[in-house]
Amino acid sequence: MKILVVNAGSSSLKYQLFDMDTGSVLAKGNCERIGIDGMITHKCPGREDFHATPAFPDHRAAIGYVLGLLTDPERGVIADVGEIAAVGHRFAHGGEKLKASTVLGEKEIAYLESIVGINPLHGPPAISGLKACREVMPDIPHVGVFDTSYYSGLEEYAYLYPIPYELYEKYRVRKYGFHGTSHRYVAGRAAELLGNPGAKIITCHLGNGSSITATVNGRAVDTSMGFTPQDGVPMGTRSGAVDPTVVTYLMKEEHLTAEETEKLLNSKSGLLGISGVSSDCRDIREAAAAGNRRAQLAMKMLVQSVKKIIGSFYAVMDGADALVFTAGIGENDRELRSEVCSGLSALGIEIDETVNATCPRGAVAELTRKGARVRTFVIPTNEEYMIALDTQSLSKSK
Repeated sequence: MKILVVNAGSSSLKYQLFDMDTGSVLAKGNCERIGIDGMITHKCPGREDFHATPAFPDHRAAIGYVLGLLTDPERGVIADVGEIAAVGHRFAHGGEKLKASTVLGEKEIAYLESIVGINPLHGPPAISGLKACREVMPDIPHVGVFDTSYYSGLEEYAYLYPIPYELYEKYRVRKYGFHGTSHRYVAGRAAELLGNPGAKIITCHLGNGSSITATVNGRAVDTSMGFTPQDGVPMGTRSGAVDPTVVTYLMKEEHLTAEETEKLLNSKSGLLGISGVSSDCRDIREAAAAGNRRAQLAMKMLVQSVKKIIGSFYAVMDGADALVFTAGIGENDRELRSEVCSGLSALGIEIDETVNATCPRGAVAELTRKGARVRTFVIPTNEEYMIALDTQSLSKSK
């Protein structure tokens, strides 16, 4: 069975075509600058990458071009579009009704459109991508896989905010959690490595957007992101958690509108706001090594925040069996992993610094120091494969 996985952004469309019989990626790529002028990078294992600048007036044009490439006699990997059994679509938000991966019909699409108010950044482009794919491939299942669904089983006391309850009832203001597909994948892989499906696992998805999740027995019990992906640790340009009164104080003192305040917290804060250098951890590391005090401060704030959440989740779960690092920073920043784990020996978390400094990038590695009670891993995330697996399962059940 061949599954196409699509992740649509406002001006982009990323894709991967999986052969589920072998678990291999046949082709992948990214359509960019949709609605502007258009460009695409298309990759197939064992072949030279293909680059082009076709016109992409909308997502439908982009997916049509992708299907043409996939079936192209020279660059393609399948003979006919009919070989694609189903399409899996990544959605950041499923609200309170779409609590699991779901075959998407008109009713589900109408619901996704109804919750755009709580998902204004990611919702509209994902819906546009879905509709474009359904137009071009109308006779196969289209499955939505939601980042929020991993947290649909959180207890009420874990997802509610201590504000008047009627505001939850009226506006569904609650913790939803994000990056769930990534956390589900790496927590599952860690449980396999432990040989313990009921394990207590803390997963750190650290990248330009970062979140930390506590999982027990394959089920999320808490997470650092909240009503939006803004909560939790400092990120590339997002502030993470701040005292709510800071927000209203700045609105008054700086005469900011709600939109301006949102932009301040989402686009001008986090590592960029503190360092004044960049939102990219690699640039900040370089500046910190050169003696830039604010760059050094930004990294110390990130480490402090990650450690605090690890400690709190250890308490929530009454212990931990494993700590996992994943995503761009978690998988590649050896120094950050060392700094986060330093001083956590009271929790049983200790890593072998030699292994941490030499383990290959892009591969699963165990960093645990001999005798440590909690095992520590680096596990590259694979959200697209999780989407493909869910899509395959639901397509077979139809």
